[in-house]
Amino acid sequence: MKHKFIAKRYWKDQSTAMGQSDVMAKSFDDVIDLSLGDPDLTTDIRIINAAFEDTKAGHTKYTDFRGDPELRQEICRFYKEEYNMDVADEEVFVAASGCLAMYLVLEAIVDDGDEVILQAPFFTPYPQQVELARGIPVELPTYEEEDFQINVERLESLITERTKALVINSPSNPTGNCLTVETMEKIAEIAEKYDLIVISDDIYTAFSYQNPFVPFASLPGMQERTIIINSFSKNFTMTGWRVGNIIAPDYIIKIVQQINENVVFTAPSMSQRAAIFALQHRGEVQPPMIEEYRKRMFYAAERINEIPKMSVIYPPKGSFYLFINIKEMGMSSVEAADFILQKAHVLMLPGDAFGKCGEGYVRIACTVNIDTLKEAFDRIEKIMKQQ
Repeated sequence: MKHKFIAKRYWKDQSTAMGQSDVMAKSFDDVIDLSLGDPDLTTDIRIINAAFEDTKAGHTKYTDFRGDPELRQEICRFYKEEYNMDVADEEVFVAASGCLAMYLVLEAIVDDGDEVILQAPFFTPYPQQVELARGIPVELPTYEEEDFQINVERLESLITERTKALVINSPSNPTGNCLTVETMEKIAEIAEKYDLIVISDDIYTAFSYQNPFVPFASLPGMQERTIIINSFSKNFTMTGWRVGNIIAPDYIIKIVQQINENVVFTAPSMSQRAAIFALQHRGEVQPPMIEEYRKRMFYAAERINEIPKMSVIYPPKGSFYLFINIKEMGMSSVEAADFILQKAHVLMLPGDAFGKCGEGYVRIACTVNIDTLKEAFDRIEKIMKQQ
């Protein structure tokens, strides 16, 4: 929007399909919304009750500027118990969401004009977050025919003297793909060769269906050059609580803290108390949630592969997203998503919202129950047979 009171850098429309999804969802009274990764499930009642009791007990104030000490302790314990990683308290920062965590990290490490390579298809906000930190986003395409693995030769060809960091995301939003250990080991070699820091967006660690999740930072020599971004939003169905965390070398954490003191001070204290309980009781609260999403993902993938002119990698590997190949429809991603919305009243996101290499795809989030998914795919199958 061009206006004298708006900064010129925002005069060009930067709205995204993700940002417009709430408007699109109101297009029809019976829209089935598969656009955003905001689960239909409610936070486990035990987490809610524990946070409520802690709130009544007085946890309503600012916490320590790096986060509630008890939560930091639980995060350290989690990484030791789950991945045998030794994480020091000084290497942990609690942020008011994973999105804010990513911005704080980029602001801390990126100099003006530094290039940040982004594994693509990528989470939609990445490029603008890099630009907010005055960096230059560089898209690293991955392709379905390569199982959406990072091609290290392609990665190396993008590295310049201005390359500062690489952002990876596994399990991936939007593709649902998981990087193999072999791929990550090759990335580690490149990171060492070119002295890069790797930002590992580990938001969907609970949703790795084929193989146990392996943190990139757990590879030999990588913890010292990796920044982990994590969140309670998806792993514990806590999207509205707005609490995430960063694990990084202590000198980076110090800068992140200084920046955050000028942004939000601390993450919500009651949300941090909820996160403490969630980590302590993950063995009880997570398995039913993970199994529910597994069922939805496998059902959705099977249905998609039965629909004409649509296909998806099977079996699903991770997250709760499916990246549907619609190239046989003979439409662009935007046209296909709009066609499905107008004709079937099912809302998806066009693949090009996740990078140029996302063209030819649409993304769905399996954040509704199987009965609703069935209705959505029944509608889509009907219109596709008529196309």
